[in-house]
Amino acid sequence: MTREQARQHINGLISTELPKAPKRVGGYDTYICPFCGNGGGKDGTGISTRDGKHYTCFKGCFTSTDYLDILKRQLNTSNETEVFNLRNLDITGQTQPSPKPTNPTDHQEFLKHAQQQLTTPEPLAFLQSRGISPETATRLGLGYCPSWQSPAALRNGKNPPPSRRLIIPTGETGYTARSITHDTAEKYRFMKEGEAGYFGKAALYGTAPVFIVEGAIDALSIYEVGGEACALGSTSGVDKFLTLIDQERPTVPLVLSLDNDNAGQEAQSKLKSALEARKISFYELNTSGSHKDPNEHLTADRTSFAALVNSDPTEVARQEAQAEKETYLATSAAHHINALMGQIAASADTPAIPTGFLGLDEAFDGGLYEGLYVMGAISSLGKTTFLLQIADQIAMAGHDILLFSLEMSRFELMAKSISRLTFQHCGNASCHAKSTRGILAGSKRWHYSQAEKDLINHSIAAYAAYSEHLFIHEGVGNIDADQIKQQVQRHISFTGNRPVVIIDYLQILAPYDIRASDKQNTDKAVLELKRLSRDKKIPVIAISSFNRDNYTAPVNLASFKESGAIEYSSDILFGLQLEGMDELSQSDSKRADTIRQIEEKKKADPRRAQLKILKNRNGKVGINLGYDYYATFNFFKERGR
Repeated sequence: MTREQARQHINGLISTELPKAPKRVGGYDTYICPFCGNGGGKDGTGISTRDGKHYTCFKGCFTSTDYLDILKRQLNTSNETEVFNLRNLDITGQTQPSPKPTNPTDHQEFLKHAQQQLTTPEPLAFLQSRGISPETATRLGLGYCPSWQSPAALRNGKNPPPSRRLIIPTGETGYTARSITHDTAEKYRFMKEGEAGYFGKAALYGTAPVFIVEGAIDALSIYEVGGEACALGSTSGVDKFLTLIDQERPTVPLVLSLDNDNAGQEAQSKLKSALEARKISFYELNTSGSHKDPNEHLTADRTSFAALVNSDPTEVARQEAQAEKETYLATSAAHHINALMGQIAASADTPAIPTGFLGLDEAFDGGLYEGLYVMGAISSLGKTTFLLQIADQIAMAGHDILLFSLEMSRFELMAKSISRLTFQHCGNASCHAKSTRGILAGSKRWHYSQAEKDLINHSIAAYAAYSEHLFIHEGVGNIDADQIKQQVQRHISFTGNRPVVIIDYLQILAPYDIRASDKQNTDKAVLELKRLSRDKKIPVIAISSFNRDNYTAPVNLASFKESGAIEYSSDILFGLQLEGMDELSQSDSKRADTIRQIEEKKKADPRRAQLKILKNRNGKVGINLGYDYYATFNFFKERGR
């Protein structure tokens, strides 16, 4: 071994010889200072590094010092050879770096040499941290190389830095070199050399069931508690494994137990289908438990892990099949009668929430219930104004409202409500009522009469009396359905009240996936809002824009076709239109005439609006309600009431 190789080897030992401090700094582990104990507390950072090689103790013991210098200081020497001698490192050539194999015999010699070094402290400490005993590792032929260099890289004229590696045999002339150094890059952590094979392959042709796992450390974990295992090497090894068993079928049942993550379960599903097609006997047993992989389970709860590995796979399969059967049978309606009775009893305490529009409440069988309501209309017909008036009327009755405004500001909505109140409170002196602009424009106040000022102040006081139940969340393109769900949960936890939720409007919610189409994102938002109404048992009302082609057509289901989920997932679907839209000509030849008639209807004061219920999951459809819409003062008046 060269002197430089000896230095690199010693400096790589810090992670196994010094105890770790609780925190990481700059992506690197920190360690407890061997001189002053810095880092030993619950929040200590210990001695830290910027490059993974040089360390500093901030209590002044040393600065930018590698581990070799730390050891020299501990030995009170300036001679690095003394450190090498204590570690049995011979820099005269007796301890050699990894051989550069050129044929199978060289690999065999290397494996024998590596097995002789397995009992040194470094690999034993690593194996102990993974719950693997020296006896298990020795029995399965593992080895260790303190200064391994990739033979393939050396053959290509490269000189990679030496690293400390656990040597895991995958055949007579092949192995995997597993780094035991924490700062090894992920792509270099597992390096394969020589004959391609599988760790534990012989178990496939033994006498006991064999667990099929992903990694060699997982297979070692199975062997550690008395089982038999074969490691695929990774989830990408399924196809090669199938080729292997096609050449020579296993003589024992296989027990599939890949990792619990998505990649592991997808690979297990693929392997399961392939084994079924080949009529090869197998079972499935999750030896990972609630952990990511079998080794994590072993280190977290050895007793539980051992019990799983040593259980009878046929009995486990029988119990799982029985549990699956019972779960399925429990989906019958008979199993949910008691829950239904509880729901009926609970609903007696949660009656419908009146909207404040008597005709609309009658159409909705008393008001708003748990469910998703979607309202649409063409532009400038008062969609926001109509739902804002409903929100105010519900708040006046003492029920909480969460209004998510994605287009208008909080102050604009508040001013619209106060404008409406001036119109409702002014009596016969309608000339004193103020528009939204008249409320917001402070400069105009100087020219208002005292009667006008009094009316505004009276309306503001009336708004203040109920607006403690009105919670407005504003945003432009930065609110999505998940954030709405979070805000609803916060409201319930802080107030104990289940609110009515209003979203203005669906199509400008933040997208779930910027790569998806507008329709896909709207569909996803609708489904999440439906789930919110069901999970929290609250009414959720969302405004939807119309397809542009439907601006000159009567309100109908086709108006919402931009999103199929709106039609299919909503509980109640209704729309606003100008009165008389059903009678207007819809022919292309007279489209310009239709548009002219619509614009004339919009100029009316008040505008005559019509609300049509297009879908009502639990009630009547086809109901039409008439309203007078005073657009200047943000007020809808139900005709005939």
